[in-house]
Amino acid sequence: MPEIRGIFLGTGTSQGIPVIACDCHVCTSPDAKDKRLRSSFLLELPAGNVVIDTGPDFRQQMLSNEVKRLDAILYTHEHKDHVAGMDDVRAFNFKMKKDMEVYATENVQKALKREFHYVFEAVRYPGVPRVNLNTITTNSFELLGEEIIPILVYHYKLPVLGFRVRNFAYITDAKTIPEEEKLKMKDLDILVLNALRKEPHMSHLTLEEALELIYELKPKKAYLTHISHLFGRHAEDHGLPDHVEIAYDGLTIDIA
Repeated sequence: MPEIRGIFLGTGTSQGIPVIACDCHVCTSPDAKDKRLRSSFLLELPAGNVVIDTGPDFRQQMLSNEVKRLDAILYTHEHKDHVAGMDDVRAFNFKMKKDMEVYATENVQKALKREFHYVFEAVRYPGVPRVNLNTITTNSFELLGEEIIPILVYHYKLPVLGFRVRNFAYITDAKTIPEEEKLKMKDLDILVLNALRKEPHMSHLTLEEALELIYELKPKKAYLTHISHLFGRHAEDHGLPDHVEIAYDGLTIDIA
């Protein structure tokens, strides 16, 4: 089976790094790995490209990674830092001459219709994005020849979906994960998991909590994403085990 390539388009939290008007040691770091756009991930499948979330930096991410083709979008949840860039899918409408396939829960679709009402009006302005909404739940579905397994997690009380493709899983904005959903993450080669900062947070996993979950799930490799400037600089010693790394924007990984 051909390999999948994955690209971390963004690894920051909702404010990104640097944070506007912040002069902390992380936001002023000269290290390119401390420049974090809002979280998003590109899956280059054998049959086409899929992006997980289109945040406010979507346009910049597509340009800087020279993405020329996009076949579908998977949405994890409806927060602005994960959906705000949907307007820019129109460039792919023009390029590929077809509607963009969007996979989202009913709640996310309601938010998209509210935030991008002009996309869904009966009489649409010429040139607005063209999207085809596909409703997903926690049941698996097929996309471009691959089985996609949604994983339900909770961002405080808000339902969020992670996604498993083959032996790879991507989880963002999680604080708690039901035990039955953890079963979907057995025998992973690669787990991508949010780890906001070291201090406690109401709706995000801390570094310690993320490491505890990684220890429990036992993936062969884990990458941390959705990083806040309060986490510390990328190059600092964070006491990570050998099989856990902090992801950074532009990092490319191979998925068997």
